[in-house]
Amino acid sequence: MGGPLEGVRVVELGMWVAGPAAGGILADWGADVVKIEPHRGDPARTLAAMYGGDMDSNPPFEMDNRSKRGIALDLSTDEDRATARALVETADVFVTNVRPKALARMGLDHATLLAADSRLIYGLITGYGIEGPDADRPAYDIAAFWARSGLASLLARPGEPPPGQRSGMGDHLTGMSLAGGICAALVARGRTGQGQLVTTSMFRQGIYTISIDLNTYLMWGLTIGTSLRDRMGNPCINNYMAGDGRRFWVVGLEGARHWPPMCRVLGRSDWLDDPRYATPGSRAKNAVELIAEIDVIFATKTLDEWAEVFATEADFFWAPINTLPELVADEQLHASGGIVQVPDGASSTPMVATPVDFHGTPWAPRSMAPDIGEHTDDVLEELAALQRDTGG
Repeated sequence: MGGPLEGVRVVELGMWVAGPAAGGILADWGADVVKIEPHRGDPARTLAAMYGGDMDSNPPFEMDNRSKRGIALDLSTDEDRATARALVETADVFVTNVRPKALARMGLDHATLLAADSRLIYGLITGYGIEGPDADRPAYDIAAFWARSGLASLLARPGEPPPGQRSGMGDHLTGMSLAGGICAALVARGRTGQGQLVTTSMFRQGIYTISIDLNTYLMWGLTIGTSLRDRMGNPCINNYMAGDGRRFWVVGLEGARHWPPMCRVLGRSDWLDDPRYATPGSRAKNAVELIAEIDVIFATKTLDEWAEVFATEADFFWAPINTLPELVADEQLHASGGIVQVPDGASSTPMVATPVDFHGTPWAPRSMAPDIGEHTDDVLEELAALQRDTGG
């Protein structure tokens, strides 16, 4: 089986990461996604060089564009704009992250396309939304998702600059949100027969990502404090380092439940009755001293040795802080389906899987990302045949 979206036709006019990520998720899930690019290519094709790579492959671009078909069009010309509109008229879904004013100039805005086909699902990602003073403001996820949403400030240590964002974090989360919204709109179309505009923005995705912090501020007027490792009020939610230099995170949210197993793995059951540490309040008050004592104990064994101790306590929750090589070597990464093999000629290439599985309609990647315009002739021949069949 080709996935739950097998038979769904998608046209994507995307660039960089967010729009192509949404189209890539739909392609993974079985949709036939036709990617429209200019003849010079999606600028995301330059990402490998920007990251210092000098090899033939382009990992960032492949991640978001596998299993798609590619067509190259010059949308500055009347002829190719007409071709793009005709392609969309044969599709169930149009996905784009081009700014609305540019889409309107090309006749690919939602009002024009939905007027031509009321069943179309029009999926649009913007930087800041479709209304307001910054509706057409250009944005990358570092600006809209990471900085302006407040996310970066919440991750900064007091008095220090915020950390940098890893590449594409906001783009991929926003792409996943749009893919989910498109699927909901397809369900609604099955009920009503009508398509609709579906929108999300990198700004809104960032706001939702910090929703616990922001909702607490909205309802209580309070800002949740920044966690500082050496003075965590609950030492059962903290990261520590084993004797071999490997770090791990202990995650014991419930003090009454998780403090006793923490004491037992540390060999300090006497702390259960120690007035300095016996209650959540006393542990918070004496956090600096307690964490320093815990650090000394955890430094006495390697992480593998500690893992054996941790396994003796059912209510001791923890996880290693993996580097990328450690993650790739992690058996659970592979058992969970986190890596897929993408057909690549006579062989296959391992890549990161999109994070949803369907156990009744399983999906699998079908191909590597297309070359610029690789399927132009095939797609145009299909379009001509569809137009003949429908009298278009």
